[in-house]
Amino acid sequence: MTSPILPTYARAEVVFETGEGVWLVARDGKRYLDLGSGIAVNALGHAHPRLVAALTAQAEKLWHVSNLFQIPQAEQLAQRLVDASFADMVFFTNSGAEALEASIKMARKYHAVSGHPERFRIITFEGAFHGRTLATIAAGGQAKHLEGFGPKVEGFDQVPFGDWQALAAAITPETGAILIEPVQGEGGIRSVSPNDMRLLRRIADDNGLLLILDEVQSGVGRTGKLFAHEWSGIKPDIIAIAKGIGGGFPLGACLATREAAKGMTLGTHGTTFGGNPLATAVGNAVLDEILAPGFLDGVQAKAGLLRQRLAQLKDTYPDVIEDVRGEGLMLGLKLKVQNTDFVKTALAHQLVVIAASDNVVRLLPALTISEAEISEAFVRLNDVAATLSAQK
Repeated sequence: MTSPILPTYARAEVVFETGEGVWLVARDGKRYLDLGSGIAVNALGHAHPRLVAALTAQAEKLWHVSNLFQIPQAEQLAQRLVDASFADMVFFTNSGAEALEASIKMARKYHAVSGHPERFRIITFEGAFHGRTLATIAAGGQAKHLEGFGPKVEGFDQVPFGDWQALAAAITPETGAILIEPVQGEGGIRSVSPNDMRLLRRIADDNGLLLILDEVQSGVGRTGKLFAHEWSGIKPDIIAIAKGIGGGFPLGACLATREAAKGMTLGTHGTTFGGNPLATAVGNAVLDEILAPGFLDGVQAKAGLLRQRLAQLKDTYPDVIEDVRGEGLMLGLKLKVQNTDFVKTALAHQLVVIAASDNVVRLLPALTISEAEISEAFVRLNDVAATLSAQK
């Protein structure tokens, strides 16, 4: 039977029916260890009791009223994000792409109301992924995402990732901002070092540019801090978040300083569903866990353990694994075999991993993964690597 769903995904032949923590149970009863977390979305794992309780309680009261009215759950979540970050203002969205769209519009509007509407261009980096809207595919600049969708949205200039001289050379009187992921996700788990992040902040300041960070995948505890940029000690002007903040419920946000957001006045932007009671009730429950004392320290400790095991795996199977990359529980294996083969073999061993560019597979487990589950993940990854090594 042909599916009525648009065929834009190559879906695996498995149907998951239930989940708990880092485990997924398929329709045939097989249990899979999930190191993908719905592409870094299920930050607290599947069916987390606090999230289930928050969603159920809110669903029994009120689902949606629109942003024409006050939404206390959104006010509370926004205040908590502000209190825990550099930001003064928050705009809620349904997804990361929408959070990036808001960030792009905010940067352009900032310069327009500052008397420089010509400063609308944004410098981005090769290998980036910022979403699938017309503006965000232009920001990402990848030909495979742009092909067939007409003229590329104007205003984005790509430079090589990590080439800060090329960045400096690309700045013109029309440049208004720099947009970068602290850790490229889809681009192959490539990190910006703390020193380089500080350099980017200086370049932005020296040229009157806004620094926009895409923390859709790296944010909300994924690297062992609430946001990945915190490791460098810098403060951005705008960040886009999503994925983990909803713990599996669609939720995103654009966070900004009051100065950067000064152009976003009444009527300049909007959303029907963004920040609705269901989403923000869950978002508050996510923060209850992630901001609890010791939680992020635990993420850092577990990340260290997992990285140590992955280094062992690389040493054991140098014909399969070239390098271990990433920060916190946002890790990647750079492979010497096809990453698509690794993903398929992992699934056959009841293990879920996620492919990325640069022939990398991503390991993005729930932040709640236990040491025992990390050990089980190592056993299964070892089996996958052994299988692929034997086939070479």
